[in-house]
Amino acid sequence: MENRTLGSNGPTVSALGLGTMGMSDLYGPADDAESVATIHAALDAGVTLLDTGDFYGAGHNEMLLGRALRERARDQVAISVKFGALRDPEGGWNGIDGRPEAVQNFLAYTLRRLDTDYVDVYRLSRLDPAVPIEETVGAIAEQVSAGRVRHIGLSEVGAATIRRAQAVHPIADLQIEYSLLSRTVEAEILPTCRELGIGVTAYGVLSRGLLSGHWTADRQLSPGDFRSFSPRFTGDNLQANLLLVDALREVAQARGATVSQVAIAWVLSRGNDIVPLVGARRRDRLAESLGALDLKLDADDLAAIERAVPVDSAAGARYAAPLMEHLDSER
Repeated sequence: MENRTLGSNGPTVSALGLGTMGMSDLYGPADDAESVATIHAALDAGVTLLDTGDFYGAGHNEMLLGRALRERARDQVAISVKFGALRDPEGGWNGIDGRPEAVQNFLAYTLRRLDTDYVDVYRLSRLDPAVPIEETVGAIAEQVSAGRVRHIGLSEVGAATIRRAQAVHPIADLQIEYSLLSRTVEAEILPTCRELGIGVTAYGVLSRGLLSGHWTADRQLSPGDFRSFSPRFTGDNLQANLLLVDALREVAQARGATVSQVAIAWVLSRGNDIVPLVGARRRDRLAESLGALDLKLDADDLAAIERAVPVDSAAGARYAAPLMEHLDSER
């Protein structure tokens, strides 16, 4: 497994990380036994970066991850945790809490659920408009001094916020959506991270399944699946996006690869400071994603990919309008 370092001062992790959200939330039912088996398969393949959120399944995801890691050496994995999202008993969303006292509270529950003494990278999931980022980062920095957090990360924030956070404490990485269908990060955010020596962990590299090569227009989603109200998965937008996938499939077939492997390999090719997170919930999907590590794209491949999926060709925003309003990265 190739390794990459998150920023100038962050941890060294596997070139691909495993995002575990879908094992607990937002993508319909998942099987805990298969989820644990998938985490174990990832670890056995050399994946060392595991990403979770304390609000995924209202704590279920952290407990699942803690269970999966029970027989594993803690120092052989890097656990990245997002916090701050407020939920209700029905699974709804009630905003973001980035207050210093909330940082302590959220972290206390995370450490207990994960059954660990520390988190490798800790980050606020979305910017709290009522709390300056300096206060939130300062509170996490206190936990770094206490040994409960190793590194500080950011999530879905813009260039100005990144600079303000970095002025308080070194930032290891920014977690943000980055894929062939989501490339706004390239304009200002990615150059800012590189200027400041901050790595990027890219989520949504398969655009929540659109770029997997397995999505069909007639797929039926289970109740509560996030994608049922995601603009890119509805109506004419879905049809237009699947045409892009068909074009990408031709590129993949020419290389003897799958659509998802080409999409992941493209993100890998963007720079050694970028670590894609794959959201596999099953071992077969994980194995397919790991195959991207063996796919080295040359200049002709990259040009063909750009022709198949040009910049800004995605139909529909990456979130519904109310959720887009929470993204400091899109302002």
